[in-house]
Order: sequence, then structure tokens, then C-alpha cells
Amino acid sequence: MSKKDFWDDPQKAQDILKQAKVYRDKIEQYEKLIIELEELETMVLFIEEGDNSFSKELIEGIETLENKIENIKIEVLLKGEYDRCNAIISIHAGTGGLDAQDWAQMLLRMYTRWAESKGYGVKILDILPDTEAGIKSVTFSVEGTNAYGYLKSEKGVHRIIRISPYDSSGKRHTSFASIDVMPEVDDSVDISINPNDIRIDTYRASGSGGQHVNKTDSAVRITHLPTGVVVQCQSERSQHVNKETAMKMLISRLVELKESEQKERIEDLQGEYSQIAWGSQIRSYVFNPYTLAKDHRTDVEVGNVQGVIDGDIDIFINAYLNKKL
Repeated sequence: MSKKDFWDDPQKAQDILKQAKVYRDKIEQYEKLIIELEELETMVLFIEEGDNSFSKELIEGIETLENKIENIKIEVLLKGEYDRCNAIISIHAGTGGLDAQDWAQMLLRMYTRWAESKGYGVKILDILPDTEAGIKSVTFSVEGTNAYGYLKSEKGVHRIIRISPYDSSGKRHTSFASIDVMPEVDDSVDISINPNDIRIDTYRASGSGGQHVNKTDSAVRITHLPTGVVVQCQSERSQHVNKETAMKMLISRLVELKESEQKERIEDLQGEYSQIAWGSQIRSYVFNPYTLAKDHRTDVEVGNVQGVIDGDIDIFINAYLNKKL
């Protein structure tokens, strides 16, 4: 491609520049690993000469470096068509009443903490809070390279077992919430939507936002009639902006449907989550009578369940991706 052709096609130029940045970032990551390895080798030399003051730092450094290498290995292997995209995540409270709604809110916090640790941005697109406790549902985007590639492993039903903060008798309760994950696709994806195939409804946004939210129909809900897919957005005060975001969400959902093999109906795609209850969970988080987080697809277990709830979920993500890649 000549320089003239390059700049005459802004979209292609943007794509190439974006890809170039990806390669630069990978080179920088590799160079940083080399520097860290050289520092550890220097500590080994000191220890061999009798200076044991670096022993603890060496052990911690080796463990940190191994984790970084593992993460980079996974990142390199993420070669799916949409793996590099941002992710759109929906959380729905399932069986368990107030406990399930509180659990849905805890999951939102868990993924927000994880995203922040990766340097990813998080934006709430739609949320349905409950007047008593927690949230009934929430949809949010996680923005950053490979966000979808990592978070696609989280799709499924998540179960929590704990002493209920909403039960005065102090009994142990089991609650469920479902996680759905879609890639946020850009305008280059070839998905045509017939205007006659969609229904657009507007309504007043819920939650925070001041008087403006309560007085204008800024929230947008779009229904794709042929498939029954419904998306909605209320993150902005502008109805126009919310409509644009909802359309992107709809395209992302249709792409997911298109990519899903032998899934001819939307019920087939979501059938795994039609009953958000016993027997359908992919991961359990147990706080009582013992503490354990276990992924039922990979059998990976972590005793520090509070750490997991605080966003330390890389061990589950990496185990799942290693199994699939």
C-alpha cells in the first residue's frame, strides 16, 4: 500500500495504526520481562556469594515473573476474531431473592475491581437497582485490549453460599446470578439490520442522574423482532447517544448469535441460563461452613474466596483459556 492509498482510506489507516500500537506494546512487555529476569539473575549471584538478604525478594520476584509470563502466554494465544474487542457484560440476579440481588451487585464489584487491576475502563450501560437491596440486573462495558478474550470465560451461572445478611435467624443461604458476555464490535462488522425488524421504545431512566433523568424519556430499549433479542441503555442523558449505544449492543448480540454454531434460536443460545439455579453453575463461591471458590469446568480451587470477590480471578480465567486454546 502506497502512502497515498494509506491516508486516502482513513479507516484502514486507523486499523493499521491500532495494530502497530499492539505490536509496540507486546515488544515493551517482552523487554520489561527481560529486565526483570536479569534483576533476578543478579540476586541469584549475590545469594551464591553468601548474601542471603535477597532470598525473600528472589522468591517473590520469581513468583511474580511466572505469573506475568503466564498472562502474556494467554494473551498471545487469544486469536479469536473478536478476542481483542471490548466486552459487554450483563449480570442478572437469579434464585435467592434479596440475597441474589446482593450477589449480583457483588459480582459487578468483582469484575470492576478486576478490570481496574488490568487498567481497563468500566462503563455502566443499563442498571435496574432494587429499592431494598442489590440490583436485579446490570449491563456494563469493559474497555481495553483483549477484554472480551479474557472475560468470555465468565459466561455462565455463578453460585454463592453464605450466611445471609438478610436473614435474622443467621441461616446459610444459596443464591445465583447469571453472567452473559458479548464482544463490543465496531462498524466494520458486516451485520445488516432491517429497520422494520426492530422496535425502539423509550422510557425514563432509573437510578442516579438527578432531576433530568426523572423527567425525560432518555433511556432506550431496542427489540430485534426476528430473534427476540432485547437490549437497552440508559447511561447517558441524551436519548440519541443511548440509542447509538443500544444499536451497538444489538449488533454485538447478533454477531454472537451468528458465531454460535448450530444455534438457530435465541432460546438455544441462552438455554444454559434459562434456569438460574442448582445444577447449572460454572463456579461456586463458598463462605460458610468453609471458604472456597471453585470453577466446576476446570476444577481450579482457591481458598481465599474474599480475594476472589475482590477481583483476583485471573487463575480461573487462565485455567479456562488454557483448556480451550
